[in-house]
Amino acid sequence: MNSDFILRAALIGIGATAVMDLWALLLRRVFAIPSLDYGWVGRWLLNFRQGRFAHENIAKSVPVSGETVVGWAAHYAIGIVFAALLLALWGSSWAQNPTPLPALIVGVVTVVVPFLVMQPAFGFGIAASRTPKPAVARQRSLMAHFSFGVGLYLSALMAAAVWA
Repeated sequence: MNSDFILRAALIGIGATAVMDLWALLLRRVFAIPSLDYGWVGRWLLNFRQGRFAHENIAKSVPVSGETVVGWAAHYAIGIVFAALLLALWGSSWAQNPTPLPALIVGVVTVVVPFLVMQPAFGFGIAASRTPKPAVARQRSLMAHFSFGVGLYLSALMAAAVWA
């Protein structure tokens, strides 16, 4: 990996994650739909130090100092990793002339991470199967990751303009 790849992945990943967060903010403000508490992500990660990788219910687990900062930092770091995946799969030619489909594919496919890793580890079951309304939770996750895909495309367009 060269510095150009890393910088491009960082810009695209941060931009795409910001679009995802703006989507969540819109849903919360306009429709009163809550979004994921990224403090839970931090709580989950910080509990790794004690060898605890899964929770009965992350919302009821004991809060950990610094969890919110760690959770938000992880959220953006994961966005950068997913942007790097997009760039690794579609290459520099895509990055120089972005098209929507690869970005949307990566955005939607990344929903497997919450479905198969985070939600089970948080005590919510595979694909939110242990939540009160699994179908609603799945739909919201899919919409969030679709918005991330839109953000990947828009951020790649902006990055391409900067490198032009």
